[in-house]
Amino acid sequence: MSQSQYTQPHQPQQPYTPAQTPGTRPARNGLGIAALVLGIIGTVSGLVPLLFWLAGVLGLIALILGLAGRGRTKRGEATNKGVTTFGAVLGLVALILSVVGAVLTFKAVDDVVSELDKAVVDTTASAKPAAAGGGAADGAEPEAGGESLEGGDSAVYDDGLEITVGAPASYKPGEFAIGHTRGNSAWTVSVVIENKGKEKFDTTLVTVDARAGKDGVKAEQIFDDKTGEGLSGTVLPGKKATATYAFDAPADAGHLTVEVAPGFEWDASQWELKL
Repeated sequence: MSQSQYTQPHQPQQPYTPAQTPGTRPARNGLGIAALVLGIIGTVSGLVPLLFWLAGVLGLIALILGLAGRGRTKRGEATNKGVTTFGAVLGLVALILSVVGAVLTFKAVDDVVSELDKAVVDTTASAKPAAAGGGAADGAEPEAGGESLEGGDSAVYDDGLEITVGAPASYKPGEFAIGHTRGNSAWTVSVVIENKGKEKFDTTLVTVDARAGKDGVKAEQIFDDKTGEGLSGTVLPGKKATATYAFDAPADAGHLTVEVAPGFEWDASQWELKL
């Protein structure tokens, strides 16, 4: 048998792998990219005053990552110098916006608190005696919250609100009245609210309570077909609203103390009414 009859076994061809230059490594551009992303988000957040805290946190992180990324580019470990620098700049911008947002937010809160304090301070009332005299000494206007007023006197508030409680009148409740105890006396008082201010007044939060007798026991309000509806609606500037309230008092009670509170922003005033 000749040698031509023998065939050499087929050797598989190896894939070609390009030779790598010794000492080269992949670029480490992650810090620059992260700085850019966080810087953009932080800057956008800084445009919203209430998100100043988020802008500050993201801006600080972006600035730190951007500076660290620039260090890599200087050492030749990263190739995105422009992206890294822009991310650091945006981080600094976000920090500045966070400071501005914090100042604006705190100023706005301070203004709101100041307005609330001013509103609370401006709710005191002075007494306005009835035309025929009575409650206060001639020529004097005592604080309505310091002393009780008399029937027909008015409590005048700084914002122009004026409340007048009339003298009590004996009352016979209806057959199906609620709040009246058999053997007790019933009395009605009129409450007039006059708006002399510049803003409309909502009577929703007005409360009228009473105490009777020397022990100051609570006088229950009487509800029947004639009384009990109270005040409702809005009183426009220059207008009045009147309501009649009926209260149950012990038969031997010599006086009725009526307290009217216009709302949360106003001091309550009291009237001492002789029965």
